Amino acid sequence: MKRIRLLFLLLGIVLIVTGIILSKLPKEATKDTVQTTNNGEVASFSQEPVSIDKQLISLKVISKKDKKPLPPERIIIPALNIDIMVKESKIVNGYWEVFSDSAGFGLGSSYPDEKGNQVIFAHAREGLFLPLRNAKIGQNVLIFTKEKWFEYRISNIKEVLPSQTDVINPSTEEMLTLYTCSGFSDSKRLIISAKRI
Repeated sequence: MKRIRLLFLLLGIVLIVTGIILSKLPKEATKDTVQTTNNGEVASFSQEPVSIDKQLISLKVISKKDKKPLPPERIIIPALNIDIMVKESKIVNGYWEVFSDSAGFGLGSSYPDEKGNQVIFAHAREGLFLPLRNAKIGQNVLIFTKEKWFEYRISNIKEVLPSQTDVINPSTEEMLTLYTCSGFSDSKRLIISAKRI
């Protein structure tokens, strides 16, 4: 009887340790419903990264005499060894495009050097935004456009449910929001807010 109890105890410990190890491994996108374009890019997710607030769908109209704002092309977070390219992410069926090889800049959100909420997102996997889980308040984020670079400082870190889209709402101040998956089985979203310095 004692041997059976000991066996069950050891089995329980092995299962707990295995669960902890598996939860720390990078998540793959295979469980998501993914649509791809002809060139293999991920076109849209039904659950990831976020549905678009109607306020963001009305893209700004730029007159011919105004200079078109430049989108971010690269993001670097030195403290986290993040250095990845950023592509403009169009709205597809109410969701932003998600890319398998780069971060996305959500069209409809603010451009660098504009007042408002600039939203950049990527998968939580190696080579993309996985290191964001180690972000700390006060770390610097660099955003590069074709002509300039901009520096931001992380001011807030939180996890939210996928339905809590207020984190990407427009803002009256110049800010940057980084967005990726987190939590058990990617059930939550990790939100990093940063202010321009």
